[in-house]
Amino acid sequence: MQYVSTRGTAPVLSFADAVLAGLATDGGLYVPQQWPSAPDTLTTDYASLAASVMAPFIGDEIDANTLQKLCTTAYSTFRDPRVTPLVPLEANHWMLELFHGPTLAFKDVALQFLGQLFDMLLEQRDEHITIVGATSGDTGSAAIDGVKNCSRVKIVILYPEGRVSDVQRRQMTTVNSPNVKTLAVNGTFDDCQDLVKAMFNNQKFREQQRLSAVNSINWARIMAQVVYYFSAAQQLASSGVSISNGVSFSVPTGNFGNVLSGWIARQMGAPIHQLIVGSNSNDILTRFFATQEMRAQSVQPTLSPSMDIQVSSNFERLLFEMNNRDGARTADQLGRFRSEGAFAVSPEQYNTWLAPVFRAARCDDATTLEVIRDVFEKTGQLIDPHTAVGVFGARQHLAADIPMVTLATAHAAKFPDAVEKATGSRPSLPAHLADLFDHEEYVTTVENDLEAVQNAVARFTSGA
Repeated sequence: MQYVSTRGTAPVLSFADAVLAGLATDGGLYVPQQWPSAPDTLTTDYASLAASVMAPFIGDEIDANTLQKLCTTAYSTFRDPRVTPLVPLEANHWMLELFHGPTLAFKDVALQFLGQLFDMLLEQRDEHITIVGATSGDTGSAAIDGVKNCSRVKIVILYPEGRVSDVQRRQMTTVNSPNVKTLAVNGTFDDCQDLVKAMFNNQKFREQQRLSAVNSINWARIMAQVVYYFSAAQQLASSGVSISNGVSFSVPTGNFGNVLSGWIARQMGAPIHQLIVGSNSNDILTRFFATQEMRAQSVQPTLSPSMDIQVSSNFERLLFEMNNRDGARTADQLGRFRSEGAFAVSPEQYNTWLAPVFRAARCDDATTLEVIRDVFEKTGQLIDPHTAVGVFGARQHLAADIPMVTLATAHAAKFPDAVEKATGSRPSLPAHLADLFDHEEYVTTVENDLEAVQNAVARFTSGA
């Protein structure tokens, strides 16, 4: 499988080269030259399912036995043998628990695999890389955990100071490993993401530091997340639930990568009816689906900080498809969005690509607390604020003949203050993280300035 940039001018790359590159040299995101179909027969074992679903994106670059080993090793780190178990919530509504990995967030599903993949590819090539990534909370800890034992990888994670939960922060800053560096940036997640992209767009710096990415701008992240949509459908069918009319998924959404993975699963043949895009008060996506105009506003801190985003990077991949893979048009639209703060899609594009599949819902903090409280009172389950946004969106679009699945994207214990405020019950961290608040933190504070961040990265990679 070959990969092309969404902006049309970067070189076409192999799967391995696209993974190691992360961001394309023209600033675009890599996508496969065509969307493959899923195999006709899929196993229920998660590691084997993952290998089968991902294989068409990889082609003959990794043989079947090696890919199976990578998946088996990656998913052996999860606390539930099903990896992403499906649990009932209410009538015709389930939650897909994506938080059973080492860092209690859905990012583990992709990043445990990506760590294994990086290790193998770099060993084969006798190369080293420096990963730089921005996080709104969960990607950073999941990425650090995925690569902390990789001898050929150094990782630098930028996060917005004061805009992640204490648990999220400590999962990053308490890792005392010589190949790990965390930078607290005086700004928003969008600022952190812009700094990362600027480093990649600085060709000299990119080459000097051998930069790569683990954010969802990296194609392998998206590819690995496709798998659990197939798994959810399988789990429903095996429990006797009819999926003849498809399955709808409600997805708490920030950077658009998770819900995009669902769209790709649908392209591959997964029985997906609709995808509900759940937003908090930073509702640029909800407004877009209502007006067909993407218009940025200032970022508001919320109880669901991983969604406090105004620039949803992965929407670029879908926009590229909507533009019939015209990279120049895509680049022009995104350039105008950056300069003017807005761009629009045509009614034809909306009716063809978006209206048949996507729905959207906005859930503010007050409603988020209400949903957490309601779920706890009715089921005894504690859910985190991001999952609550997903549950709210799902409830707006329930249909009697179509099962609904909300993606439970984080463990409630990652956001204990919000959960306790809503329910009076404070969720406990699992045993493997019970001493998280006893460890020393290792973090460097930097200004929201490209030169300052690049200097910090360079000092770290040089060992200074």
